[in-house]
Amino acid sequence: MTGGAAARGAAVCVTGIGMLVPGGPDLDRYWAAVCAGDTGIGPLDRFDVSRYPVRLAGQIRDFDAAELLPGRLLPQTDVSTRYALVAADRALADAALSEGAFDDYQMGVVTSNASGGFEFTHREFQKLWSQGPGTVSVYESFAWFYAVNTGQISIRNALRGPSSALVAEQAGGLDAIGHARRTIHDGTALMVTGGVDSALDPWGWVSQIASGRLSTATDPARGYLPFDARANGYLPGEGGALLVLETEETALARGAPRIHGEIAGYAATFDAPPGSPRPPGLRRAAELALADAGLAPDQIDVVFADAAGVPELDRAEAEAISGLFGPRAVPVTAPKTLTGRLYSGGGPVDVVCALLAIRHGVIPPTAGTAEVPEDYRIDVVTGAARTAPVASALVLARGKWGFNSAIVVRAVAGSRRAAPVPASAAPAPRSRT
Repeated sequence: MTGGAAARGAAVCVTGIGMLVPGGPDLDRYWAAVCAGDTGIGPLDRFDVSRYPVRLAGQIRDFDAAELLPGRLLPQTDVSTRYALVAADRALADAALSEGAFDDYQMGVVTSNASGGFEFTHREFQKLWSQGPGTVSVYESFAWFYAVNTGQISIRNALRGPSSALVAEQAGGLDAIGHARRTIHDGTALMVTGGVDSALDPWGWVSQIASGRLSTATDPARGYLPFDARANGYLPGEGGALLVLETEETALARGAPRIHGEIAGYAATFDAPPGSPRPPGLRRAAELALADAGLAPDQIDVVFADAAGVPELDRAEAEAISGLFGPRAVPVTAPKTLTGRLYSGGGPVDVVCALLAIRHGVIPPTAGTAEVPEDYRIDVVTGAARTAPVASALVLARGKWGFNSAIVVRAVAGSRRAAPVPASAAPAPRSRT
């Protein structure tokens, strides 16, 4: 299905998932960790943080880029781009996209990035100031840029169709997925989309602390407690997820081994300026996403919250959720307490978690959170995972400076779901440059 008119309104589904997050280096281990409450948060050890007020973060460990990527890419990529390339590789492998399945110009890439290539560019700045301009890498011209992940994924995988990059802090990853879905409705056959971030170098660390929203806790189990009476900020992390999207018809026609679920609705809003009498835009984003999906609030089985961990922001989100769904009418969860907030990577990881909740009929808990104020009027899943049928989920994200995004994911009916195929029958993968 390549024509815009034919594709418009078709169900856009997730056929491939690739992720890298703290404590969950692959899909199965990530799901096991979030259900068990095993944290990927710990002391940041990439440099000496003893002089800083914030010392905990979600780090990806045991990642060797030299084993996973061609050597020629290593000098020209920031750590965040390396994560993005590996996540894209895994998503395309999961989708079993074979050579020649589509023309290169029928496939595109939309990613989000909130930090750019922080570690790479700061290293080059240090060389510039201490050794002179002749020592700066020629790759500095693009390795720092917010669009570099889109470009590198496109080049490596010959995805030459409509592509773009979005910047909206924590909301950006959902915006990327929403834009990719729209691009498919406009006629593109397949999109790789999502977000990845990493800013755990010294300058990136200082810039995050400067937000005033980070927790100064020293116990990983108490550092990030959204919707809790003890909430005192969030902890940052690194990583994210990339997805392969295509219409259900296209996936079935090419023999995709599985359909993880449907991206059924998307919307974004922007908050009014400080001091305005207008309410925050998060509830409106959720309402518009539900309308886009054609669902009523009582058809949502779980909300994956933005969960800022900042009391006034938690209260505002709780008001949006309880106002839309009714007091304690829908389970609310925030598995990101185990990874830290991943900025542009956070929303896509929550989308993956929502798809896994649908698959397994399990809502993972909000690890650490235990004392939810009664006047929040929301049913936060705490303590242990909750077994419950999940057919539709709402994922929320907010970015600093007023960005709000919402995505609805839902199950694909069993009669329409692509059946798994044995490895021996899977198509040959696309070659990479």
